[in-house]
Amino acid sequence: MATITANHTATVTLADRASALMANLNAAIARRKLYTTTFNELQSLSNRDLADLGIHRSMIKSIALDAVKN
Repeated sequence: MATITANHTATVTLADRASALMANLNAAIARRKLYTTTFNELQSLSNRDLADLGIHRSMIKSIALDAVKN
């Protein structure tokens, strides 16, 4: 009986890892900016405006988080 063993190693360079880190960091910064913008814009609305939109002030944080997830 013959057996074959093949070892394949993926070569991930330091530059690849640094590039991936920067891409993740940039994506996190963009998500944070979207969250902050959404939160601040909703927070600046009056209770009347929020009621017209069907939003209670206690829902603002979750709405901003949902905006980042989607």
